Amino acid sequence: MKNTNRRSFLKKTATAASAIFVAPTIIPASALGKNGHVAPSDRINLAFIGAGNQAENDVGSFLTDDRVQITTICDVNKESTGYWDGKVGGREYIMRKVDTFYTEKFGKKYKACRGYADFREVLNLKEVDAVEVVTPDHWHSIPVLMAAAAGKDIYCQKPLSLTVAEGRAMSNAAKKYNIVFQTGSQQRSDSNFRRICELTRNGRIGELKTVVCGLPAGTPDFGKTGQLTQTIPVPKDFDYEMWLGPAPFAPYSPSRTHVNYRWVLDYSGGMVTDWGGHHPDIAQWGMNTDNTGPVKIRNAKAIWSTHPIWNTATEFYFECIYKNGVTLIVQSGKDFGVTFKGSEGEVWATRGSHKVFPPKLADTIIKEDEDQLYKSENHYRNFIDCVLSRKATIAPAETGHRSITISHLGNIAMMLEQDLDWDPEQERFINNFAANQLLSRQMREPWGAIYNRYLV
Repeated sequence: MKNTNRRSFLKKTATAASAIFVAPTIIPASALGKNGHVAPSDRINLAFIGAGNQAENDVGSFLTDDRVQITTICDVNKESTGYWDGKVGGREYIMRKVDTFYTEKFGKKYKACRGYADFREVLNLKEVDAVEVVTPDHWHSIPVLMAAAAGKDIYCQKPLSLTVAEGRAMSNAAKKYNIVFQTGSQQRSDSNFRRICELTRNGRIGELKTVVCGLPAGTPDFGKTGQLTQTIPVPKDFDYEMWLGPAPFAPYSPSRTHVNYRWVLDYSGGMVTDWGGHHPDIAQWGMNTDNTGPVKIRNAKAIWSTHPIWNTATEFYFECIYKNGVTLIVQSGKDFGVTFKGSEGEVWATRGSHKVFPPKLADTIIKEDEDQLYKSENHYRNFIDCVLSRKATIAPAETGHRSITISHLGNIAMMLEQDLDWDPEQERFINNFAANQLLSRQMREPWGAIYNRYLV
């Protein structure tokens, strides 16, 4: 459980405490809003900050919404391998996918979006209405804070934050600037999870006793770069200094960047936060604790990676005790999904399916005067619906912040190997200086000063 990587991380952290379209010669009727298409002037101009594997998935989802025009792709990497299963990613790759889609859709060759390497240039584009931040976790807070101040609506991928402090800052900014904000915890838009949460919140399983979140274990080599740990020259057209940004300097190595960044504590929190943006989020929904959190973290234990660069937990377990006595267990390697256990039954769900016990719960109907949860059938469309209506999304910033805080608390307890008491109102540990030091990270300059400038 103790190793050099984890100890060095703890020591370091504690002491540091758009043209929309370039029109062709002949403009097709579809581009003018005819033949059932939405006119460009009525579309939401969307920019992507981040062009990796998750961005590719999300671009595809937004492209199919006629109310959206993807105008801008930003990434510090022009194009390379090293993404899911070693495949290609980067801004030029994603831009080609966007251009190809619009060319096929409108019947003429379009140069549909522009590319940038610096997100600050994107935020200065007045024609951009909304942005998706789909960068590594250590690069979420600053673009979000700056985008909110610029009046852009924001879809930010999960996990929302690298630290508790950064999550609080993002939620505060979304509230101050009154922007529409969606956290990419898309399981809230899955009817199976909504069903078990409604059954739980309406007392169908009796008094809730325990919630179990089963998460994956390990540090899978998603990018096929795990063995490439040597220091080598930075590839051409990859701004590695900008990629590091607010994180501590480290020499370039292929295993450190792109999709495998999530196994390095300077940039992410391992499976604890990677899946912590999903299953614990559903636990919060079912417990009706979206605006609060646990009061105690108990029995935390972990096995930490011994990889030369990766240093997150490969196996983990911790318990979160809530004020009402309910225990939330977060564990790796078994009971995958979310299980709510009550005095009279239990319910379980994973993506695409759910189970109930006793079986008669399957036929129960949640009546109109009962607690009916927010219904979204598509997380991306829900964001655009709310951009247009100015209503709250299904996973707003405060919800995303409170959910991922659970994972941050668990990681801190496992690092310190201590039971911890937590004040969810003040968002501070009680009488534990070392733990409180880990609620935030010092940022490299100039990013620390920029972050502080946008705090609200």
